[in-house]
Amino acid sequence: SQIHKPASVAIERTQPSSFNTTYSALNRSDPHDQRVFPVLSINYDYVQMPFEVSLWILLASLMKLGFHLLPVLSGVVPESCLLIVVGLLVGGLIRVMGKNPPVLDSQLFFLCLLPPIILDAGYFLPIRPFTENAGTILTFAVLGTLWNVFFMGAVLYGACRLEAGRLASVDLLSCLLFGSIVSAVDPVAVLAVFEEIHINELLHILVFGESLLNDAVTVVLYHLFEEFAHAGEVTVGDVFLGVVCFFVVALGGVLVGGVYGVLAAFTSRFTSHTRVIEPLFVFLYSYMAYLSAEVFHLSGIMALIACGVVMRPYVEANISHKSYTTIKYFLKMWSSVSETLIFIFLGVSTVAGPHAWNWTFVSITIVLCLLSRVLGVVGLTYIINKYRMVKLSGKDQFIVAYGGLRGAIAFSLAFLLSSDDFPMKDMFLTAIITVIFFTVFVQGMTIRPLVDLLAVKKRKQSKCSINEEIHTQFLEHLLAGIEGVCGHYGHHHWRHKLNRFNKRYIKRCLIGGERSQEPQLISFYNKMELKQALMLLESNSSANLSAGVTAAIPRQRSRKTLNISKEREEEIRKILRGNLQKTRQRVRHTHTHTHTDTHRHTHTHTVTHTLSHTHTHTLSHRHTHTHTHTLTY
Repeated sequence: SQIHKPASVAIERTQPSSFNTTYSALNRSDPHDQRVFPVLSINYDYVQMPFEVSLWILLASLMKLGFHLLPVLSGVVPESCLLIVVGLLVGGLIRVMGKNPPVLDSQLFFLCLLPPIILDAGYFLPIRPFTENAGTILTFAVLGTLWNVFFMGAVLYGACRLEAGRLASVDLLSCLLFGSIVSAVDPVAVLAVFEEIHINELLHILVFGESLLNDAVTVVLYHLFEEFAHAGEVTVGDVFLGVVCFFVVALGGVLVGGVYGVLAAFTSRFTSHTRVIEPLFVFLYSYMAYLSAEVFHLSGIMALIACGVVMRPYVEANISHKSYTTIKYFLKMWSSVSETLIFIFLGVSTVAGPHAWNWTFVSITIVLCLLSRVLGVVGLTYIINKYRMVKLSGKDQFIVAYGGLRGAIAFSLAFLLSSDDFPMKDMFLTAIITVIFFTVFVQGMTIRPLVDLLAVKKRKQSKCSINEEIHTQFLEHLLAGIEGVCGHYGHHHWRHKLNRFNKRYIKRCLIGGERSQEPQLISFYNKMELKQALMLLESNSSANLSAGVTAAIPRQRSRKTLNISKEREEEIRKILRGNLQKTRQRVRHTHTHTHTDTHRHTHTHTVTHTLSHTHTHTLSHRHTHTHTHTLTY
């Protein structure tokens, strides 16, 4: 015993504190017993944050999965409505347990949850319909948002003056600030609802494009009115600087995003030996564009959209097909999880409070949101239709006005307000939550039956065939040539010029190796047939093998149509879209014009324009079709 006693004391002195904490409740009657090695110990504080984050994401994913497993429910109730209800139930359960529910933190929302949704929308933005309707989208995003802000702010201020009582303390700047928060259409809410009703491409790009581009107006007006309220006075110079600030915020965000997009494209040129990290560059450069714009109070949403639009064509030409698939599905997954968390946190934050309910203020806010939206869309469309070839009908105007949904961006901006400068912050926050619930639940749930009732054109589910894309590209080249002959420099002409400049200079710098040159269609189809033949050989099927051999012999008339995967078809589309038509322009100018005046001076000019377009379509199995169109005036 004299030998073992010092040993046990030494063991006790060298044990970690966690051992003492875990086994402090053990009463050892025998002082000669040694401490037992711990088999199981609990340390939840060490993993609390990542564990709870993972639990929230798992809950959101299970709710989304369960929603789509119930077609009866998903056909009536939008997904965003169900997720908000789940958030309300979770927040109520946390409140019953005697704890404070978590609130949708503005920093978490703007820095973590919003960027994936905007990046997914910007990276896969349909460029053609967006550019063709850019004027209409900008009109709704800029002029429409300005109209909503000042109309709502002025009328709301007048209503507060008439109501007096508790609303008498609401000044004009506070009303204008509240109007700038609640007037902007939210891209997250629009995506969540419009993706489910499958509205036609024109209406979808108008409403969604407006929700993306009005961020610059919202950011400028929000910070402008906030600074005015803090300073206490407004001068003419401040108003002028506010107008300048709008252009700086919008164009600065686009510039930052474009620079990072070019850097991402240039970096992807050298990733041929490290394919694993190709998707990482896309995500990192995009997120750095967003953060860099936010550092200087520029529009982070505009930066993300510009970065995605600029980088996509060059990155996809450099990276492998597996990397492209990784980028596509990771972005879709990331944005879907972020969208789900946003709506769940909206419900939880509603339970968390604090709230200051005022029937008059909330009711007037909802009515003004609907009224200002309808008046703005109808008035601006009346002007826009004078310059559009495809007019917006009354049904289109109704869907654009009715689809102006509000969401988490308005809630986060209101949550950022200072209680010292805006004592009515709780009332503003309650009114904004009510507007969000009204637009998401009432308008979101009724827009699908209204679309069916009005027989609004739906989006075509299937993609255009390769033949349709060939002829569309051919007609665009033809229209560009006709505009050049007529001397009218329309959008076809400028698009053709940009494509030539892009192909001649930019692609050579941003696309590496032989990928910057035009691929040969015959070589591509030979590779595809060789791969198909190898697959047939591996299948050990004599019938399929004979069919494949028959298809490979050019002299055989009977041919079997080979099944092409979606990935291979998309690759064929990309090659055909970019490299099928080669335009050769030949312009000969001879001017002849005769004019004789009293001094017998004669000037002769002859005008002759010859424009020749040669389009060569080379398809598989060595079939070549050549069409030559010559216009002479």
